[in-house]
Amino acid sequence: MPDNTPRPYSIRIFVPDGDPDGLRMVEKSNWTGVGVVFNRASYKQVLCRPEFERTGVYVLVGQDEQNALPTVYVGEGDPVKNRLNTHYSKKDFWNWAIFFVTKDGSLNKAHVKYLESRLVGLAKSARQCRLDNDTGSNPPTLTEAETADVENFLLDMLSIYPLLGLNVFELTEIPAKLDQEPALFINSGETSARGVETSQGFIVLRGSTIRDDITPSLEGTTYARLRQDLLEQGVMARQGSAITFTDNYTFSSPSAAATVVLGRPANGRLEWKNAEGKSLKQLEQELSRLMDSQTEC
Repeated sequence: MPDNTPRPYSIRIFVPDGDPDGLRMVEKSNWTGVGVVFNRASYKQVLCRPEFERTGVYVLVGQDEQNALPTVYVGEGDPVKNRLNTHYSKKDFWNWAIFFVTKDGSLNKAHVKYLESRLVGLAKSARQCRLDNDTGSNPPTLTEAETADVENFLLDMLSIYPLLGLNVFELTEIPAKLDQEPALFINSGETSARGVETSQGFIVLRGSTIRDDITPSLEGTTYARLRQDLLEQGVMARQGSAITFTDNYTFSSPSAAATVVLGRPANGRLEWKNAEGKSLKQLEQELSRLMDSQTEC
C-alpha cells in the first residue's frame, strides 16, 4: 500500500527587491516549477521579469470589507503576462496574485488549462472563498503520462499555497480516529456543536446546529459577515429556528469557531469542552503539566 504519511520538504523564497511585501520568487527542492508572488500596487514594476513571458496558471486574491471570505479568480495564460495585463485593467477586486510557471518551459497550454480546471474544482469543493470564475472549465484531454506529470505539479503547487496564506484549495481533513484528536462540544440552548482542533485549525463538524440570531455586539463584525458567507456558500443552511452545518468547516481558531457557533463574542478555549466537561484551556493546562514532568521528548 502507498505511504500517505506527509513527507518533509523545503521551500526557498527569494526577494529580489529586498522588500518582503513586494515581489517574491518561490521554489521547492527538486522541482522545476517556480511561483511568482506580487502585489497589485507593484505590478507595473515587476511585469518585465522573464517569468511573466512563460505559460502558467495564476490566482488573483482580494479581500473587501463586505465579506469575510477572500475573493479568488483562477486563470491561465500563454504567456501569463497577457492575461494579467487584462485583469489589471478590468478586474478591481484583487490586491495580490501568485502564478506558477516552469524554469524549463515544460508547461504548455493544455497543461495549464488542466491545472486551471483542477484548481477551480478544488476551490468549489473547499468553499473557503468567493470564486470569481463564472463557470468551471472542462479539463483538456491529456495522455496518461501527461496527466500524471501535471497532477504531480499540482501537488507541489498545493503544498506552497498555504505557506503564502492562501488556504482556499484545502479540503477539510478529519482525523481518521477522533480519539487521537478528541472531539469538543458546545451545548447551549438550541446550540449543539461538535468540533476538533487539528493542525489545519479548529474544525466544526457536519451536523452541528447553532442559533439563527446573533447578539447586537456581533452585528457588523467580521464574524457576522463570516456567518453570512458560510450560509451563501452552502456550508451552513437554515432549518427552522436553527442553522446546521451541512459540511465540516475549518476556522482559524477555537475562538473564531465558538463566536460563529454562539452568535456572540466568545473565548473558544473556555467554551469548547470535552465529554467530561473540561474546557480546551483546562486540557491544555493538563498537557502542559504532563510535558513539564517528562524529561525526554
